[in-house]
Amino acid sequence: MDQSEAQSAMEPLPSCGAPAARRSPRRHSVRGQILDALRDALAGGELTPGEVYSAPVLADRFGVSPTPVREAMQQLAGEGAVEVVPNRGFRVARRSERELAELAEVRALLEVPVMLGLAEAIAPERWAGLRPFAEATAAAAVRGDRAAYLESDRTFHQTVLGLAGNQQLVIVADDLHRRAQWPLACGRVTRTADLVADAEEHMALLDALAARDLDTVESLTRAHFAPTV
Repeated sequence: MDQSEAQSAMEPLPSCGAPAARRSPRRHSVRGQILDALRDALAGGELTPGEVYSAPVLADRFGVSPTPVREAMQQLAGEGAVEVVPNRGFRVARRSERELAELAEVRALLEVPVMLGLAEAIAPERWAGLRPFAEATAAAAVRGDRAAYLESDRTFHQTVLGLAGNQQLVIVADDLHRRAQWPLACGRVTRTADLVADAEEHMALLDALAARDLDTVESLTRAHFAPTV
């Protein structure tokens, strides 16, 4: 993938809302760069839930062959972000309120006990080292950059859960987290105030973890999973 292809891969796609800020591709493979671009487009609401997108059309937009686009879309299908439509392409999945609530419930079942265990096991002073991750979510929230916020939110959770020393836990939790993030329902507006409120929960959670306040850790973790963004 040459420089012009990488640049075109990051151009905005048809949107049901305002385009999200673009990030430069970070992976070396064409497929990886296209996957990043598609994930940004989904997180930013640039791919409309219910709409079908063909690999050739997206490939033309990105300036690459259909193969890496098709491969990236197949991975997104495995993650539940899109559905395969035979002989047509890929339909962006619609998220129902029930599905989001179910994902929140499963995440709580997985992460709440882990967070409580970390509160008891991790030295209070170590939580200060995680504040830059929480600050990154806060900065993205203030900018109203949903795509950047969702990525930094996942990074924060990965970093905290990583302290448990169980890589499989991090992988499973991150998959659930990603499934809960997209796609943004067309016509549904993410308010900057919602992002800022969620970001503030990160800071409050770190304070509760450092204080070993188990009741607050549990309530904040459960509240943070509510599908408000």
